[in-house]
Amino acid sequence: MNVFDAPAHAPRRRSAVVAAALAALLLGTLGESSAAARASTEAPAVAECPADLAGKATCYTGQDGSGAYYTMAVPTRWNGSLVVHAHGGPDLGDTSDPSRSAGDLERWAVMVDEGYAWAGSSYRRGGYGTRMAAADTENVRRLFVSRFGQPKRTYVHGQSWGGNVAAKVAETYGARSGAYDGALLTSGVLGGGSRGYDYRVDLRAVYQYYCRNHPRPTEPQYPVWQGLRAGSVMTSTGLRARLEECTGYASQPTDRTALQQRNLKDILAVTRVPERALESHLRFSTFTFRDIVSGRLGGRNPFSNQGVRYSGSHDDKALNAGIERFSADPTARRDLSYDSDLTGKVSIPVLTLHAIDDPTAFVEHESAYRATLEGAGTDEHLVQTYTTETEHSALSDSEYANSVSALDTWVRSGRKPTPGSIAASCESFDRVHAGGCFYSPRFLPPSYASKVRPRPGGLSWPAMTAAQERKWSRIADVGIAP
Repeated sequence: MNVFDAPAHAPRRRSAVVAAALAALLLGTLGESSAAARASTEAPAVAECPADLAGKATCYTGQDGSGAYYTMAVPTRWNGSLVVHAHGGPDLGDTSDPSRSAGDLERWAVMVDEGYAWAGSSYRRGGYGTRMAAADTENVRRLFVSRFGQPKRTYVHGQSWGGNVAAKVAETYGARSGAYDGALLTSGVLGGGSRGYDYRVDLRAVYQYYCRNHPRPTEPQYPVWQGLRAGSVMTSTGLRARLEECTGYASQPTDRTALQQRNLKDILAVTRVPERALESHLRFSTFTFRDIVSGRLGGRNPFSNQGVRYSGSHDDKALNAGIERFSADPTARRDLSYDSDLTGKVSIPVLTLHAIDDPTAFVEHESAYRATLEGAGTDEHLVQTYTTETEHSALSDSEYANSVSALDTWVRSGRKPTPGSIAASCESFDRVHAGGCFYSPRFLPPSYASKVRPRPGGLSWPAMTAAQERKWSRIADVGIAP
């Protein structure tokens, strides 16, 4: 089962045929018994490219020494530069998914169309682990260099949770000579783990207050911060059934009972989650929270809603008196923060692209990221762009092409672009890719706290300073294990 930050990729549909073919090639070529051990010495194997790249590039697949499957593409007319991709999610399988990076290449084939080589890792396992994913992303870059030589320039691109991963790559590896020249973060979850999921923490608690069916009174009880008890066999289908039972969210408004309508109205008003994304956010706060708490933190709680006053319901007094309250285990919060929070310690150009009406990674994540870099004194390295789109993972191909070109021009020329200049340059790419250009150059997002209720002490950024990161790094087994 996969639980993503984003809905299925569009408008480029992931090709099941291509993904299956690549998976078969990988599993057949490398074998199951000693794949990870042999992958460290084997060269990437030539593989079938996605249909959009047929005749335009040579594609490769392999598995690295940590067990992560990867995909690479080198265009026939290579411009000499490389884009290293960090995917979103996280997926929740136990092992690396051989089809994941193949699907990501298909989705971002536009970058190869533009002449950039591309490399992406599926990560060594599913489940949460930002530093692990960053290490696997860096490893696929090194594998590319060992096979094809040092590119002229290298850019890390992260989408959704992959934006968090790519930002961590920029902080961890970006200062190394010859590693990365710039970062492109699109639709990024840039608030980090210790604060970036607080609205989903609130959703989990608010949902249970109104619905009382997750868990039901007749089922084994557990605190909602666990997401789901470790031994539960609930599926996404079962969760959707409970959400429908309580709110009628999938039914026409005229078919809902008065109680369902009131529950839905209250949940949406209090959590500020868009109705069209309610089910996906509840999935994350169920299954991914279980992975974080039970799978990565040994059952310790990294989340808190102490000091939060909920408002917007038909009876706020009753809600605040009756909602489940909980406090974070300090060591669990430290480990989640160390793994995923950003220090703002960047020394390379960073360009972001975000839809104003992103229903999954709210645009206010960009405010958190800017505040993080401002707090670190590195905001001169940041340019942020916004579009009027209403999607999370399906922004315009013209804008993706324009964004990587704008970053490349910035790096090569040393001249920092503006949101206006980037918006103006999109038209030339749209003549080729016909995805549309929807920039809003004057838009500035409101503060993160205006969207997500801050916890006490949660208004200053960075959430983890560089000094705190250095201090915590000296603690044995800090963070989340790979």
